[in-house]
Amino acid sequence: MQPFSIASPSTWALLALPFLSSVLGSPLLQQRAKGPWKGLDTNFPDPSFMKAADGKWYAFGTNGNGKRVQVARSDDFNTWTLLDVEALPTLASWETNIDHWAPDVVMLDNGKYVMYYSGEAKSDLRHHCVGTAVSDKPAGPYVPNETPLSCRLDRGGSIDPAGFKDKDGSRYVVFKVDGNSKGHGGDCNNGVEPLVGTPILLQKVGADGFTPVGDAVEILDRNTADNDGPLVEAPNLILHGDTYFLFYSTHCFTDPKYDVRYATASSITGPYTKNNNPMISAANTGLLSPGGGTVCGCGDRMLLHAFCTEERTDRCMYVADVNISGKTASLA
Repeated sequence: MQPFSIASPSTWALLALPFLSSVLGSPLLQQRAKGPWKGLDTNFPDPSFMKAADGKWYAFGTNGNGKRVQVARSDDFNTWTLLDVEALPTLASWETNIDHWAPDVVMLDNGKYVMYYSGEAKSDLRHHCVGTAVSDKPAGPYVPNETPLSCRLDRGGSIDPAGFKDKDGSRYVVFKVDGNSKGHGGDCNNGVEPLVGTPILLQKVGADGFTPVGDAVEILDRNTADNDGPLVEAPNLILHGDTYFLFYSTHCFTDPKYDVRYATASSITGPYTKNNNPMISAANTGLLSPGGGTVCGCGDRMLLHAFCTEERTDRCMYVADVNISGKTASLA
């Protein structure tokens, strides 16, 4: 009988290579790796998301792929499927048929769904109002209300709405006044002095999700000293513990410096203190102009977009895990 011999470390390493390669290359490990992973390999800008009554996750994106408002769905938040549905098949009388941007959906206490979106105003082309629409189903069809939630066309219009429900049940919508659309040229039309403000406003709404309660209040704006570039945009508000987190993007969406940052406050109306270290940037993710991030109320997951390729045409949807500790948010 031959004595049993133990393989050398180098032999074991060679034997293990195929196994390690298959494990490390598995979609599960790639998805759970630190940093964002691609959720949709197609044009799906400005993604927002919510968990519906059916237990599934739904994401909503800016017009593209032949739809005014795009919808994707996921069972696990890791892998996503683009649905062949038009969430907004009809329009209100105030809006044109093009450029529907940055939709966001919330579920009301009565089980209905309200969509907030940016629609181009017929009365002032190239500028937008925040519209609202209602549906019994998360993927629609949504029926638009005839009265916009906010226009402010004299200041550049209103875009990038996002709904929020506070701990006392009160509902709010945050949105951007699109001041750079009234700028003087340059980067995102606001790179030439004098630079125009692009404030983030907070509007309280009724239990129906769309009737304004009182006047909107300003809670943030661009600041050259904070290295915001020509704008702040894409606001998204959550409450984690006793701290309000306002996520937003700075710089122009075509700029490699486009990013996701956040500000914190102990009161929903502020004052908000900026954390000027980008939470997500090209430098810490390797993505092309990442931004437009939406974080869920639980504070542990995010969707965002970045250019799909170096050609910088389409913007793909990316998924990320988030850690929040105290007043600090970071990628998991």
